Amino acid sequence: MSHPSPSTAHGRERSALTPPAPAHWDHPEPLALGSAPLPEYGSGSLADLLPTLAAGMAVPGMTAAIMELTAADRNCVFLIDGLGWEQLKAHPDEAPFMASLLAGSRGGTGRPITAGYPATTATSLASVGTGLPPGAHGLPGYTVRNPETGQLMNQLRWHPYTEPGPWQPYPTVFQLAAKAGVHAAQVSSPTFANTPLTKVALSGGTFHGRLTGEERMDFAAEQLAAGDRSLVYTYYAELDSAGHRYGVASDTWRGQLMCVDRLVQRLAEQLPPRTALYVTADHGMVDVPFDEQHRIDFDEDWELRAGVALLGGEGRARHVYAVPGAENDVLTCWREVLGEQFWVASRDEAIEAGWFGPHIDERVYARIGDVVAAAHDDVLIIASEREPKESAMVGNHGSLTPAEQLVPLLEVRS
Repeated sequence: MSHPSPSTAHGRERSALTPPAPAHWDHPEPLALGSAPLPEYGSGSLADLLPTLAAGMAVPGMTAAIMELTAADRNCVFLIDGLGWEQLKAHPDEAPFMASLLAGSRGGTGRPITAGYPATTATSLASVGTGLPPGAHGLPGYTVRNPETGQLMNQLRWHPYTEPGPWQPYPTVFQLAAKAGVHAAQVSSPTFANTPLTKVALSGGTFHGRLTGEERMDFAAEQLAAGDRSLVYTYYAELDSAGHRYGVASDTWRGQLMCVDRLVQRLAEQLPPRTALYVTADHGMVDVPFDEQHRIDFDEDWELRAGVALLGGEGRARHVYAVPGAENDVLTCWREVLGEQFWVASRDEAIEAGWFGPHIDERVYARIGDVVAAAHDDVLIIASEREPKESAMVGNHGSLTPAEQLVPLLEVRS
């Protein structure tokens, strides 16, 4: 997507800030930041999908970044919340239709695409809808600090309320497509019709609320046929909910996967001519055991709390905001305590490494934590008092591991 980079943007040229070495290192060497797998920004990430499809429909300003895809007059994106590539591959019996499409993923290469960092719903939906990586669209986490107020803002629930336009000022691909004469539509739960996240990430064209998955599939097919050029988005959330509550190893999750598989087949069988259907997801998921070894409680750990003003992000992708002047001390402590299990970076190191994309807009810079911690192992930094509901979840996501980052790009054409 050809948004100009702001002249005030922070880019890869920014020098990494190296914390002072501790006088005595009592722990093994921390994970090297260079060992963290990077999202495929610019060639194979969620942010590249809609611009690629829109470019194939001759929408001005759009660039085809995922080179394996072939243009179509009508395009449908069915985003299944929480359906990771690795989880889908591991359950072919529960999802026979989608499993039959795995070899054709990503334009017939049999490969996945990547979510982007962090691999979480608010960030990923904004990347899908705007065609921009997190460092540009400005939703770089589940909860992040609002530099204007100093408070944590939950970007999924949009609490406390913040004006959507200044927070994410770029147009969505749907808006640009509709302006170019493409029939653009979103078919989702009525719950999401007027949310700020929908406004900043998925607005443009017409929103159609439908309660059941079957109704959404049927109406999405109708919307595809409503224009000579159509761009339609539809969404299903219940698989993710089952994973969070019961885990991806649960019977409930597998039952939801069976339901999703039937929905994909239902939509595929109704596609009008000249249509490409793409089935993807916002992130994968990992189950984390309930013990002190795998769930490190920030609220009970005085070392991790020292010098920390705000704890943001989520269990596997933390933004840590230090008391002014304590940034290096917090970074050193978090590396020393967690460095074997997490990639722990300063804000500038994470930016330099490209975790949030190739550049960071000025307005986004201070939303990122002074320290950024991304899980490598099956481990969480919970906060049992501050975040009781999130701390009780079985399935979790957010980090840079393949189980969380890799998502399918299944394709059906008519």
